[in-house]
Amino acid sequence: MTHAISIDAVSKRFASLQALDHISFTVEHGEFFALLGPNGAGKTTLISAMAGLSRADSGQIRIMGHDTVAQARDARMKLGVVPQELVFDPFFTVRETLTFQSGYFGIRHNDAWIDELLHKLGLTDKANVNMRALSGGMKRRVMVAQALVHRPPVIVLDEPTAGVDVELRQSLWAFVKELNAAGHTIVLTTHYLEEAEALCSRIAMMKKGRLIALENKDTLLSRSAAREVSLQLSGPLPASLQSLSLRQQDGRHILALPDIAKLEQVLSELRLAAVEVRELSVHETDLEQVFVKLMHGGQL
Repeated sequence: MTHAISIDAVSKRFASLQALDHISFTVEHGEFFALLGPNGAGKTTLISAMAGLSRADSGQIRIMGHDTVAQARDARMKLGVVPQELVFDPFFTVRETLTFQSGYFGIRHNDAWIDELLHKLGLTDKANVNMRALSGGMKRRVMVAQALVHRPPVIVLDEPTAGVDVELRQSLWAFVKELNAAGHTIVLTTHYLEEAEALCSRIAMMKKGRLIALENKDTLLSRSAAREVSLQLSGPLPASLQSLSLRQQDGRHILALPDIAKLEQVLSELRLAAVEVRELSVHETDLEQVFVKLMHGGQL
C-alpha cells in the first residue's frame, strides 16, 4: 500500500547552503502530521519540492504514489498547498479566483464545491469582492480555498495562521479538523507549537536541512525532560528529597519527577518529616520545551 507522502533521501543545495540534507520520512493516509523547525530549517524548500515548484538535487518524492518529477501532473492533482506568503491576482474577485484555479486543474462546472468552500471559510459575503479589497485574514482564507478547490486528498498548510486573528484561527482549525476526519491527510508547519501539540498525531522536526526528530507526539513528550512539581512548604526540604531538587524559585522548591507515580513518594517523605505542603502544582512537559531543547542540541 502506498503512503500519502513518501520522501526518500531528498537533498537540495543553493550555492553554499545545504537546504535539505538526505531527508527521508513518510506520512500515512489520513494522518495529521506536523513538520516543525526554526526559520531556515528547510521546511518551505521541502514543500516547494513536494508541490513541483522546485526540483530536488537528489532523492525522490511521491504524493499518493505519484513521483513529483516523472508523474508531475498526477502528483500535483493529489496535493493542495497553502503557502506562507500571500499571493493573489488583484484583478479578480474571490469567486473568479477560485473558478480560474479550478481551470488550472482542468476542472469545469465546480460551482457547488466553490460555494461550499466559501461557506465553510466564511467567504460567502465576499464572493464578488475584488481580491485587493480584502483584509490580510480574508486573503488567507481565499488561499486555503484555492488549495482545496480541486479536492486534493493531501493538504499542506505552511504557516496558515501566521498573522491572523483568533476568530479566523479557530474557524480554520475547525474546518481543517473536519477535512481530516473525512480522510484527508494534513501536513502542518507552524511556529505556534501549541497548535501542533493540539492537532497533530506525529511530529517531525528539522534543523539546518536535516531531520532531527520523527516520532508519535505522545512518545516524543514522554521521552522528554521529567515533569516538575512546585512545592510551597512549611519547612525545609527533607534531605531524602534533595536529589530531586532542581532549584528554588520565589520561595518554592522545584523538584524533578521521573514519572507521576514518584509524587506519592515525595508526599510520603514530607509527611515523615512533618513538613506541611501549603501549595502544590505539577507542570507537564509541552511540545515547546521539547522543541527548544532539541534545537539547542539537547537529548531527550
